[in-house]
Amino acid sequence: MSVLDMFRLDGRVAIVTGASSGLGVAFAQALAEAGADVVLAARRLDRLAATRDLVEARGRRALVVQTDVADPAACQALVDAAVDGLGRVDVLVNNAGIGTAVPATRETPEQFRQVVDVNLNGCYWMAQACGRVMRPGSSIVNISSVLGLTTGGLPQAAYSATKAGLIGLTRDLAQQWTGRRGIRVNALAPGFFASEMTDTYPEGYLERALARVPAGRKGEGAELAAALVFLVSDAGGYVTGQTLAVDGGMTIT
Repeated sequence: MSVLDMFRLDGRVAIVTGASSGLGVAFAQALAEAGADVVLAARRLDRLAATRDLVEARGRRALVVQTDVADPAACQALVDAAVDGLGRVDVLVNNAGIGTAVPATRETPEQFRQVVDVNLNGCYWMAQACGRVMRPGSSIVNISSVLGLTTGGLPQAAYSATKAGLIGLTRDLAQQWTGRRGIRVNALAPGFFASEMTDTYPEGYLERALARVPAGRKGEGAELAAALVFLVSDAGGYVTGQTLAVDGGMTIT
């Protein structure tokens, strides 16, 4: 097998949560380009149609499933639909996430719990359901954030806590499953990429924050998606339990 062949995902089935917008779309497109069939999940069913078209335009099969990852039963139903519709699950991209920017003295219990339910609990329910059906050689990637490693200068306690929690979850699942089940588990920690979250940043914040980034710019979705393909493919076959920061150097400043 050549080096480039190691990045191919032909014959594999991937689930991408949060696939209705932003990075989820980039992930689904990249997985399809690498040869995978893709199961697309999100709460907003109508917005998944465009992502499905991108996958199918690359000659791959796409299955759309409306899913709220905060609901364990919905996560199990998603995995069941993937197996029933496409025969297997080889890759899980735990991308669904939400954020708040509420000062800690004013954040309500409901606001904090909602972020935890989606960003952390939802990733666990999805990993748990996939872990039951995945075969040796499968791979899970949890989408954490540089805010799980450093502060971004905004009041994002719930978001940062969940993204840090994902890094711990990644290590533990890798320890449990890599040797016993042959399932590798890793995390990506993106820096600043265009998304629905960055659209809500206060005016001028992103420009000030980029001063901390040695690369001096926001990342491109394809750059993060390429890192994802590395982690889930045979090219990353000896990588597990790791968190890869794709952040233009933000976490070294």
